Amino acid sequence: MSFRHAHGKIHTPAAKSAVKHAGPAAAALLLCCALFLSACSLPGFSGKDPASYGTASEQLLEGESLEAAKEDLREEYNDLPTLSVPTQYTCIDGTWFLVDCYHDRILYADDPSEDLTEWKILTKDASRPHTIAGDGTVFLADDTENDRVLVFERAGGGFLLTQEFQNIGDRPHYTIYREEDRTFYVWSSMSGEMFLFRRAEKSTRMYLVKTVQIPELSGTYIRSFTIDKDSVLFVSGISSDGTPPAIIRCRLKDFAVTDRYPVPDEIAGMVQIMPVKDRLYVTVSTDLSGSQDYATILMADSLEELSEGKYTDVYKTWFEGGGTPYCMTRVGEKYYLTEHRLPAHSVWEFETDDTGEIISSRTLY
Repeated sequence: MSFRHAHGKIHTPAAKSAVKHAGPAAAALLLCCALFLSACSLPGFSGKDPASYGTASEQLLEGESLEAAKEDLREEYNDLPTLSVPTQYTCIDGTWFLVDCYHDRILYADDPSEDLTEWKILTKDASRPHTIAGDGTVFLADDTENDRVLVFERAGGGFLLTQEFQNIGDRPHYTIYREEDRTFYVWSSMSGEMFLFRRAEKSTRMYLVKTVQIPELSGTYIRSFTIDKDSVLFVSGISSDGTPPAIIRCRLKDFAVTDRYPVPDEIAGMVQIMPVKDRLYVTVSTDLSGSQDYATILMADSLEELSEGKYTDVYKTWFEGGGTPYCMTRVGEKYYLTEHRLPAHSVWEFETDDTGEIISSRTLY
C-alpha cells in the first residue's frame, strides 16, 4: 500500500539561510557541495562502484586471513534458555535471525522451531544490538551502544565478522536492506542521521557512501523508519526540547521533510509503522512521558486517521497485552512480532486476511 500525504507541507530553510549569510567563497563551496550531494543522491549513484566515492572501514578479515578464519571457524551454540528484550525476528536468505538485545547477542538458525539453546551465536561482541539486514552475501547489524555497524559474511554454515564501521551516529538502532538500489540504510536513533552503505557487485567490501542529516529529528529518540516507494516515514518519538510528537515523511532522494502527522501524546513513543495490505500496523512502546503502561499495537487505515486518533487497538485481542511490543517483520505471507517485559511470549507469529486484518496469532518463544 502507499501512504497518503497530508495537506500541510514543511519546508526547512537551513540550506538557503546558510548560502544567504555566507561570503562569496563560502557560498561557492556550499553550492559545490550541494551539487555533489545532488549528483550522489538516490538513485543517481546507483550505477557507480562504491569504491570510487565511498569510505571503507578497516577490513578485519580478507585474503589469506579470511580463508584461515573460515577453516578455523567453530560455531558457538546459544547457552541461554530465555530471551531478554528481543528486538527483531526475521529470515534472510533462508537463515533465521533473532536479536536478543539485552543479552548483547544475535542468534541464527536454519530451523526456527528449534529450542533457543539449539540456535547459534552470530555475535556476542555487540552492546544492545537491535536489528540485522542482509543481501544474501553480506549482513549488517547495528551495534547500538557502541555506535558501530558490524559486517558479517557466510563461512560454511556459520558467519565471520569481516568489517566494522565506527562512529555511526548516536545509538544506531534500525537497519534495512533495499534491493531496488542495493543499499543498506542504518538509522542513528538520537542524532537524526541516516547512513547509507553499499558494496561493489562482485565484492564483499562494504562502503559508507552517504550520510544524511535530518535536523528536525536530531535530539528526538526515533526508533525506526519505513521506506515507501519514493519516501521515508519516521515514527514519532520523544524530543529532548519538547517538540510535539509527530510522524515525519521525507523524500527518499534527498531526505527533505515534506509532511508531518501529529499524533496523540499517549502514542508518542512509537517503535515501528508497517503497512500490511490495506492497513497500517503501529507498535507503541511508551506515551510522551516515557511510560510503558501505554505500550500497545494499533491498526489504522491511513496516516491521516492515525493522526486523528481514529485507530483500533489490537494488542489485547491478538497478543494478550501487558508487555511492550517492538519490531514487526514479514517473511512470505506471515508476520512476526517481538515483545518484551513478558518472557512467556517474546516472539509472535500472526497472519492476516486479504485486507490486512489479523485472523490468527500464536507465540513462538
